[in-house]
Amino acid sequence: MNPMNVRKAFVYDKIINWFPGHMAKGLRLITEKLNSVQVVIEFEPIAQRKDRLIVYNKTDLAHPDTEAAITKAFREFKGQDVVFTNADQDVNVKGIIKYLAKKAKVSGTASEKELTTTVMVVGMPNVGKSSLINSLRRIGVKKGKAAPTGAIPGITRTVAGTIKVLDSPKVYLIDTPGVMIPHIADPISAIKVALTGAISDHLSDEEVIADYLLFQLNQEQDYGYLKMYNIKEPTDDIKVFLPQVAKYIGALKKGGEYNLPAAAQFLIKQYRLGKLGRFTLDDIRPESLEEFLTKETEDSVSRRQQKKADKIEDRKIKRQIQQRKWEEREQAKL
Repeated sequence: MNPMNVRKAFVYDKIINWFPGHMAKGLRLITEKLNSVQVVIEFEPIAQRKDRLIVYNKTDLAHPDTEAAITKAFREFKGQDVVFTNADQDVNVKGIIKYLAKKAKVSGTASEKELTTTVMVVGMPNVGKSSLINSLRRIGVKKGKAAPTGAIPGITRTVAGTIKVLDSPKVYLIDTPGVMIPHIADPISAIKVALTGAISDHLSDEEVIADYLLFQLNQEQDYGYLKMYNIKEPTDDIKVFLPQVAKYIGALKKGGEYNLPAAAQFLIKQYRLGKLGRFTLDDIRPESLEEFLTKETEDSVSRRQQKKADKIEDRKIKRQIQQRKWEEREQAKL
C-alpha cells in the first residue's frame, strides 16, 4: 500500500462519558477510606499526599520500549518510581511486596504493637487491579484468589474490606471499583481508553474502535494482519477490512451477509489478548512524555491554587454577609 493512501489522522469527534452510579459511590468511599491508608497503589492520580506507587500492569501487551521510556520520564520529571507488572504471571510482584513492607508503621495497643501497612489499590476499569491483588496474595501469603477478575470493566463495584497479602510485617490491601474521570474531553483519548477495554464497548461503537485499531496498525506499518486473516493486500478502509475479517472467522448473518459487529468484536478481543502484537497507543517519545508530565504538574498546582483562592473568596463572602447582617441589626435599633 502506498503510504500516501494511509490516513494521516483519525477523525473522531464523539465525546464519551461513562461514570455510572457505582463509580460515583466508589469514588466517594475511596476518599473516605484514604485517611486509614498509608500507601496507594495507583493506576491514575488519586492519592493526594499519600505515599504513591504507580503501577503499569499488562506490560506484556505494551510496546517493548514503553517501560524504559516511562520509567526514565517519571524519575526525571516527577521524582516518582513506577513499576511495570504482568500480574497474571507474577512479574515484578515481589518488588512491590518489598516496597510495601518498608512502609509498615507501628499500630495496635500498647501491649500488642505490630508493624502494619494498609494499602489501597485504585485505578481505571479493566487495568488489572484485582489481578494484582491476587498476585500479591499468591506471592506474599501463598493463598489463592481473593478478588474477582474478568475482562469486562466494572467487575469490582464497591470498596472491599482488607485483604492480607503479607504476614510479617502485616500488609493489608483494599480493593476498589474501577473509576473513570467523569469527562474525557479529547475524543481520541476516549477512543484509546475504549480500545484498551476500560470503557464498555457499546458506548463508543465496536466498529469505530476497530477502525481506530486498523488506523494504528497502518501507522506502525504493521501488516501482520494480512497473513493472520488471509487478506491479500493492506487497506486503510474499515469497510473493506471488516468484511474480510468476518469471512475469515465465518461471521455471517442470515442470508449470508457478513456480520460486521461480530468481526469488530473479534478484532478488538484479539488486540486485547496481544494476538496482533505489542502496542502502546500513546506517544512515548521523550519530548512528548516531558510535555505531558510537566503539564500535569502545572495543572495540579493550578488546581490547588484555584482551590485555595476559592476558599479565600468564600470566607470573604461570608464575612460580607455577616457584616451586612450586623449593620441591619444596628440599623433596626435606631
